[in-house]
Amino acid sequence: MHTMKKVFFIMAMGLMMVSLSGQAQGVQERDTTESQRLNGLFEKNHVKNNRPIPFPYIREADVLWAKKVWRIVDLRERINLPLYYPIQRMDDRFSLINLIMHGVESKGLTAFSTKTNDEFQTIMSFDQLKYEMGAVRDTHEVQNVVTGLFEKKVIEGEMKPDEIKQLLVKEIWFFDRNYSRLDVRILGICPIREFVESDGTNDQVKKKQVCWIYFNEARDLFASHEVFNPKNDAQRRTFDDIFAKRYFNSYIVKEANVYNNRQIDQYAQGLDAMLESQRIKNEIATFEHDLWEF
Repeated sequence: MHTMKKVFFIMAMGLMMVSLSGQAQGVQERDTTESQRLNGLFEKNHVKNNRPIPFPYIREADVLWAKKVWRIVDLRERINLPLYYPIQRMDDRFSLINLIMHGVESKGLTAFSTKTNDEFQTIMSFDQLKYEMGAVRDTHEVQNVVTGLFEKKVIEGEMKPDEIKQLLVKEIWFFDRNYSRLDVRILGICPIREFVESDGTNDQVKKKQVCWIYFNEARDLFASHEVFNPKNDAQRRTFDDIFAKRYFNSYIVKEANVYNNRQIDQYAQGLDAMLESQRIKNEIATFEHDLWEF
C-alpha cells in the first residue's frame, strides 16, 4: 500500500511538471511573437556595436615613398554587387549609396561638393545632395476642386540610387619603413551617377560625380552596417571590411602628376588606356620588391 502511494505521488508530480512546462512554453512563445519577432535566429548586436579597427599611426619621417592614385570601382561587376544591392532598404541591409544618404541625413556624415575637385573643402547640404541624386523638383498645374482654378503645385522629385553605377576612390599607396611594408589608405569615395538625358530627339548617356565622402569620417558608419555574404548568412562583412581589406575589384584611371588634372583617358584610349592602368598598378606592386637585394 505504501508503495502504491509513492507511485501515485510520482505520477502526480510528473503530470504537474508537464503542465507547468507547457504553460511556460506557451507564455514564452506568446512573448516572443508579440515583442521580439526576430527575422532570424538571434538579434544581431555584434555588427550594430562594431567599431572599425584603427589604422596604425604613420610618422612623416617613416614614409619613404608615396603615390596617390584614383581608381574606378564598377558596381556592376559580380564581386562588387554587394555594394550596389539592395536598391531599396531590406531588413537591416543598405546599399552603399543608401547608407551614405542615411548617414548624411541622420548620422552627421559630411558630404563634400565635387565642384572643388576632391579636396574635401565645400560642404553640401542634404537638399543639394538629393538634387545631385536626381531628386529634381517639378511644377505642375493642378485644378482646385473648390474654386475650379488651376494652381501651380511643386512636386518633390525622388532620388535614384539605382543610377549609381560606379565609385571613384581616391587613395594613397606608401612604403612605411617602420613596418617595412607597402600599404594603402583610402582618402575618399565619390559615387558616380549614370543616367540618360533626352533633348527631345536624342537620348544621351551621361555620368556625373555626386559628392565626395571622407573615408575616415565614414568608417564608424560603415563598420556598423553589414554587407551580404553569398556564402554564409551568419558571417557578414561590413562596408568597412570591404574597403579596408580590399574585397573589391577596380582599375586605375589617374595618378598624381605635376598638373594634378590629367586622367589616363585624356592621353590614351581603348587598349592603350588599359595597358597604362596596368603599368601604374605594376609600378606600385613592384616598388617594394625593388627596395631589397637578395
